[in-house]
Amino acid sequence: MLKDIRRESGVMRLAAITLMGLAAFTATSGASAPPQMPVQQTTRPVFHSQVTLVAVTAVVRRRNGQPVTNLRPDDFELYDNGERREIAQFQSTSSQISVALLLDFSGSMEVGSKMAAAHDAVESLLGRLTPGSDEAGLFVFDSKLVEIEPLGPAPGNILAQVDKVRPFGATSLYDAIAGAGRSLSEHAGPRRAIIAITDGADNSSQLTPAQVSGIASSIDVPVYVFVITSPDDRSGSSVVDEKSLATTLQGPLGDLARWTGGDIFAVINPVSTSAATQQIVSELRQQYLIAFPPGLKPGWHAIDVRTRQKNLIVRARSGYVVPSASGVPE
Repeated sequence: MLKDIRRESGVMRLAAITLMGLAAFTATSGASAPPQMPVQQTTRPVFHSQVTLVAVTAVVRRRNGQPVTNLRPDDFELYDNGERREIAQFQSTSSQISVALLLDFSGSMEVGSKMAAAHDAVESLLGRLTPGSDEAGLFVFDSKLVEIEPLGPAPGNILAQVDKVRPFGATSLYDAIAGAGRSLSEHAGPRRAIIAITDGADNSSQLTPAQVSGIASSIDVPVYVFVITSPDDRSGSSVVDEKSLATTLQGPLGDLARWTGGDIFAVINPVSTSAATQQIVSELRQQYLIAFPPGLKPGWHAIDVRTRQKNLIVRARSGYVVPSASGVPE
């Protein structure tokens, strides 16, 4: 059994290989697959014993949403480009979680009560973390990404920092997610996630959702997105534009979240906020951590993680790229 997949222990040492690729959504949700084209990625820590292994985290639920936490290695099947792979190392025990909170403070967040809703989302999430054990950090962004509170023991001074934020500027949401992912890649915590709190608008990013998905996938970090809504988004309206909200949830931003093994939520009221934060923290604590030998053929490798029980839904990143001998994907 694996004691800690990202820390040195006996013959099992921390190693890093450069993986470049795009994640896909492995659950049966019908989400479209990202383009299978390589983009430049950061290095990521993986298992290492006799050989370098690829690490992937997976969340398993029943179709009614109930988590499944008692599975063993033999309950899983893992395929790499359709070829069955043996699971080399496995961990199912809960441990501390590390979250990078990514707060949108672009000009559009000044509309209505969006910042108040963002405050409530951060407060709800921090309230579910274990003080002094779990870790949290705060990034804010408009057209640029700024680290406000470094990753450290929760809750830190995050909530007070959120209250100081004043919306301003354009929105580079996709670039900010990529930047937070690169920063989180330097942290060796076993269960990590980016939690983006935004109104869903992006008008100045250089990267596409598929490219950002690849960056997060390469370090096996799920991206969870809270979409803040306000009736004032519609001039003269007192209700949320449900059609527009559904388009955001099912569009490129939703794809990005699901491709990385994360999810997207609409923040409409305190009840929806509480349910979303509870689901995220529960999923991070209940992740299965799996490692397997990488394929040898350079290029894109699609990962398909399944369980032998066909009525269960698995959500995980599901792609990586093996570089050629020259270090460039073919």
